[in-house]
Amino acid sequence: MLSIKNLTAGYEQSVVLENASINAQKGAVTAVLGRNGVGKTTLIKSIIGLIKPIVGKIEWEHEDITSLPPEERVRKGIGYVPQGREIFSTLTVEENLLLGFEALPKKVNPSQILEEIYDLFPVLKEMLHRKGGDLSGGQQQQLAIARALVGQPQLLLLDEPMEGIQPSIVQLIREVILQIAKEKRVGVLLVEHNLDLAFSCADYFYILDRGTVVAQGDVAETNKHEIQQYLTV
Repeated sequence: MLSIKNLTAGYEQSVVLENASINAQKGAVTAVLGRNGVGKTTLIKSIIGLIKPIVGKIEWEHEDITSLPPEERVRKGIGYVPQGREIFSTLTVEENLLLGFEALPKKVNPSQILEEIYDLFPVLKEMLHRKGGDLSGGQQQQLAIARALVGQPQLLLLDEPMEGIQPSIVQLIREVILQIAKEKRVGVLLVEHNLDLAFSCADYFYILDRGTVVAQGDVAETNKHEIQQYLTV
């Protein structure tokens, strides 16, 4: 379980996220929604350790990880797919995937893990020797998610994974999110601005506005029209 308590974070002298408390459970998809610039990416970067919180606490599996560097958080089972994918464009698909094994013990069986990845994203097996920069946007996003999954995370942080992707790939990514959450019991924290997309796969949601949590609840018990006001520009 991920537990974020009274988190305040930002950049230099600018506070972007203020007094935010959020939980995410294993085996469930937790959506974080909000307009652009309300602190969603700041939240994700704070969880993975790219931003040092001003105040507040981040706990993972009942351990305080607030001060741990990003690589230690990855080794503790937290995977991260940033907005914009950030794959290595000059490396092949296979080389990008192999980098994901850095977080795992040496005794793991790479071939078994990779076969599971290819089951989720068949196109990657077909393009193993193609450079990452030669892939389409949707293929690059699949590669970015696959690279994170290679590390066998127990919690996966996804920052706008379906932004600018063609509808067929959006549907594939949605199905993968549901599969890893429900079948593999991975916790997924999904940052998204599209309410319909988020609610199509999330169990629980939080809405950020001006850096604070303004609404939260179970997706199944929430009327989307009642929270739309927080998402319209």
